[in-house]
Amino acid sequence: MIKKTICISNPSFIKKQDEQLVIEQEENKQSIPIEDIGVLLLDHYQITATTSCISAILANNGVIITCNKSHHPDGILLPIEGHVTHAETLKAQVESSLPLKKQLWQQTIKTKINNQAYALHASGSNPDPLLYISKQVKSGDTSNCEGRAAVAYWKNFFPSGLKFRRDREGNPPNNLLNYGYTVLRALMARAVVSTGLHPALGIHHKNRYNAFCLADDLMEPYRPFIDIVVRDIVVSESSYELLTPDLKRRLLSTLNNDVYMENERRPLQLAVMRTATSLAQVFREEESKIAYPEINAAE
Repeated sequence: MIKKTICISNPSFIKKQDEQLVIEQEENKQSIPIEDIGVLLLDHYQITATTSCISAILANNGVIITCNKSHHPDGILLPIEGHVTHAETLKAQVESSLPLKKQLWQQTIKTKINNQAYALHASGSNPDPLLYISKQVKSGDTSNCEGRAAVAYWKNFFPSGLKFRRDREGNPPNNLLNYGYTVLRALMARAVVSTGLHPALGIHHKNRYNAFCLADDLMEPYRPFIDIVVRDIVVSESSYELLTPDLKRRLLSTLNNDVYMENERRPLQLAVMRTATSLAQVFREEESKIAYPEINAAE
């Protein structure tokens, strides 16, 4: 089931009523079935939500994202009740071997670089340097092909006159990328928890202060899908310094865009769930690799 992404960016009171999420804004009132909500993004300081509506969204496997005064996501609420085989999956995850994790990271980075290459191709740039680098990715990416590919990718992805440099705190369109990546991260974290995996136990990322290392790992091949939407905004809009409601809608719509995975098209949010599920199956020795979407097959 494709779930909805709901963004609330005005003063509101939200509550649960008859299994509906009721949103009250001044004289306006609307309701949405709670079971249909995949992501609820709260983007205003004057939003009040009842505990019952928050619990109901989490109980239906939804994720809630809060935003700071700059309108950038700064918090994630996830359900803590995992998959029906949570204990079995978690045990397999904890006991997974280092060589297996290195092989999975090799697959992850190889797919990410290939997707970056074809994102470059879609933008009118030459993908061959990245395709060459992707063939050199070793187990665990010990030669840092990911970093080398990133240099070539960001140098050529946006129009040359932009002189873009990827920096989280840098000039626009870094703000658009940050926003899209954060929402993608929340969606992946939701999928990881729903599958019974522990989001803090990554296959590559390790940080005692990061509760979502695994989500950060698995989202890597998905980043170019956000990049493509951001480039479209840069090319089509005269101004994107501020995250306007329209720009947010365009970025959030990425979650429902079709991607190509396992020889079929499916919405990105369903692909994310399949990726997390496939990793759990790898840990339980039911599959041999992670299922990731591929941009080249979709073009």
